[in-house]
Amino acid sequence: MSKPIESYALIGDGQTAALVARDGSIDWLCWPDFDSDACLSALLGDESHGRWLVAPRDTGEIERRYRGDTLVLETTFHTDAGAVRMTDFMPIRGRHSSLVRIVEGLSGRVVMDLDLRLRFDYGALAPWCETRGDGAVATVGQHRVYLLAPMAVAVQDGRIAASFTLSEGETHAFALTCTAAWDPEPEPIDAREALHATLAHWEGWIEGFDISRTRWSGAVKRSLLTLKAMVHQRSGGLIAAPTTSLPEAPAGTMNWDYRYSWLRDATFTLGAFINAGFSAEATAWRDWLLRAIAGDPDVMRIMYRVDGSRHLDEWTVDALPGYREARPVRIGNAASTQIQIDVYGEVLDTLALARRAGIAPSAHQAAMEARIVAHLERVWHHRGSGVWESRGHPRQYTYSKAMCWVGFDRALAHADLDAQTRGRLEVLRARVHTEVCREGWNTGLSTFTQSYGSHVLDASLLLLPLVGFLPADDTRMAATIARIGTDLNQGGFIRRTRAKGDGTDEGAFLPCSLWMADCLRLQNRHDEATAYLERVLGVANDVGLLSEEYDVPGKCLTGNFPQALTHLGIVNTALSLCGPVLNRGGG
Repeated sequence: MSKPIESYALIGDGQTAALVARDGSIDWLCWPDFDSDACLSALLGDESHGRWLVAPRDTGEIERRYRGDTLVLETTFHTDAGAVRMTDFMPIRGRHSSLVRIVEGLSGRVVMDLDLRLRFDYGALAPWCETRGDGAVATVGQHRVYLLAPMAVAVQDGRIAASFTLSEGETHAFALTCTAAWDPEPEPIDAREALHATLAHWEGWIEGFDISRTRWSGAVKRSLLTLKAMVHQRSGGLIAAPTTSLPEAPAGTMNWDYRYSWLRDATFTLGAFINAGFSAEATAWRDWLLRAIAGDPDVMRIMYRVDGSRHLDEWTVDALPGYREARPVRIGNAASTQIQIDVYGEVLDTLALARRAGIAPSAHQAAMEARIVAHLERVWHHRGSGVWESRGHPRQYTYSKAMCWVGFDRALAHADLDAQTRGRLEVLRARVHTEVCREGWNTGLSTFTQSYGSHVLDASLLLLPLVGFLPADDTRMAATIARIGTDLNQGGFIRRTRAKGDGTDEGAFLPCSLWMADCLRLQNRHDEATAYLERVLGVANDVGLLSEEYDVPGKCLTGNFPQALTHLGIVNTALSLCGPVLNRGGG
């Protein structure tokens, strides 16, 4: 049986990440990069699909925490025989990627088990394993993995195993290092030295955040550290989550691969890093964005691989049973080829925010802004798949059309335009605004709706005041916010759309609750805004991590984990509730 999503903590090295369960099992790891094939996949199956367990044979109470403001995880196991502390981390990537586990005897004498089951190709392929004097080595295809262990290990039925007794004051260190199969063997890792360097890296980075900026400084710091762990240290791209196919609906089919970079998250990302004081990350994200788009907006994708490449062909892993029977397990994302009109406005909004933040525009940026605006002039009236990436028929989505207005608005505010172009865009901006207010508004329901002519209420409409399309206290906008706050409210959280009530409903979408908080702040309803933020923070797991959604009836996190958009929302909302920030356009 799959473990609850809440049981996992994140560690990472700047190019990939692993999920560590409370029981001492590492159940998810893609090597060597975020979107590489997983070699530990028990998260989406069971231990036979790949895990690395180091834990007491018999356990009782378990406590864990991150060591200070870092991504170094400490788990303390209490047993009848004594207590053991495990320290898990990934040293910041150098030439190779490694995962280090240090176990320390705190009291008594505790029997420990090591069980390493490497299964490449998403749980399907066991490597050839051989023991050696300092551990073991596993080889499959292009990969070679070295296990450094302080005791003899055995290869049994395709797994590497050992048992040992840990006494009070005794310490053992284990390291797993991935290389190309043809590379020379890496130098052995000095675990203590690597630990000190990893702590210094994270502590040094988060010092850039001024804790006086918000009363929720602890939650903001943890969100920032989580986001930093999901930024590729070489490309500057931010993945949406390090996992795939964690279901949005229990045992359902809404299982998507989130190990990619979405253009739609661009302004949220840049704003969060800028407002938190991390201009280098904001600039790297802007640069990644420009490289990914390259030079032709006609073929722009809505998402890319974290290195900026574009092919995300979707397929399913039949060998994995899925998280708690949620099938299929998907790799890649077919939504990458969808037409989503809002994305052009998102990009122009991001580039405009970068200018306002003092990030100097390059010649590439200026040229791309002009090309995207020209393309948007031609396609703004087209149908699309919408912000939620519907796989049904394309529609005229209200939010998408509002983002076309944003694109024209930002161009008029920041682009170097000749008089003729400026006049044309001013007319077009007004035309789009008028159309959205007419066609997106449902008179009978007294609210904006998901798409032109529909009766569907959609929480993406909360973004309209945040991007400056309408003030939050505009009569129509206020009515929409109020309707969303009642009709889409589930246990104090905001859903994306109304519940079907047929057992297939997804959880409440946590970023939507944070957008509601932002709207209430703009209406000067700070106590209500604070309540929404604190409800979201209240469902974080014991180490401060959040997924995409929250299952209110089941009282558990759902969806891919940890989710960048949720943690971006925490940073942006918590900062804006406590002082002035650089906003997208809504005040």
